Amino acid sequence: MAKFDPGKIGLLLSDERYAETDPTDILIGAGLKKGDVFGDIGCGPGFFTIPASYIVGREGMVYALDVQEEMLEELRKRRPPENVRIVRSLEDSIPLDEETLDLALLAYVLHEVERGDTFLREVRRVLRSGATLVVLEWEKMEEEKGPPFEERISKEDAKRMLEEGGFRIVKSENLNPSHYYIHTVKA
Repeated sequence: MAKFDPGKIGLLLSDERYAETDPTDILIGAGLKKGDVFGDIGCGPGFFTIPASYIVGREGMVYALDVQEEMLEELRKRRPPENVRIVRSLEDSIPLDEETLDLALLAYVLHEVERGDTFLREVRRVLRSGATLVVLEWEKMEEEKGPPFEERISKEDAKRMLEEGGFRIVKSENLNPSHYYIHTVKA
């Protein structure tokens, strides 16, 4: 699957993106709170990472993980707070201990993954028992922005992948006309 083009990083931090997706509202709505250990898996330049660092506070920790060094470098340039750990990851090997995270986020990542089953097993491994995994994805439709139609995953297919990966769906809804939200817990 195609990865996001690092040459277009600016789109990931654009005013338009903030207007359609409020990272703080999404994270608080997902249950992220002071003292939590959060994993932004596929963090890009930190659209969700930096707001999460303020929510979890000094008592908490944020792991910003991405497979693309260009994304991590852009996040470093933004000088995130001290409770953020920037970590280069692989899809099939997340460099965290088992049961590290209270909450993890896959924001527009699932459609880029080569082997969804292997990736989700690895995500599940780093989540604590009963921990939350939130998935944001592109609706399976034709539109000018976002990934091509053929790379998108329908909400129903994403839910099936998550359930087969050992997650229980708590809630799924449309976030806006282009994106959906799935809230799960580690089963």
